[in-house]
Amino acid sequence: MKKAEHDLDSAKLIFNHLPAYYDMICFHCQQAAEKYLKAYLIFLDIEFQKKHNLDYLLNLISQSEDIGEEIYKDAIKLDAFAVNIRYPDIIIMPSKEEIEEAIAIA
Repeated sequence: MKKAEHDLDSAKLIFNHLPAYYDMICFHCQQAAEKYLKAYLIFLDIEFQKKHNLDYLLNLISQSEDIGEEIYKDAIKLDAFAVNIRYPDIIIMPSKEEIEEAIAIA
């Protein structure tokens, strides 16, 4: 949980002081969500592989409890920021609103 909070706090700090660093903001949002989900899986005593896919993690959680469709939709939004946004040959330019939404989702 502490590492997730650090990622989320980093995203907010960067957004407030260096908003042009959208790639780092979005990456930290995805990382925060991933770490929160992994912490919840540990709480549920569910083993998981070292994957960085929110959909995978949510599918594991859904074996124990119901997960709303909205959470899956949010996960898809954040997963787009996990790796692809960091490569120069893939152009992803989130708007200010999309960045704010990523922070809210995380």
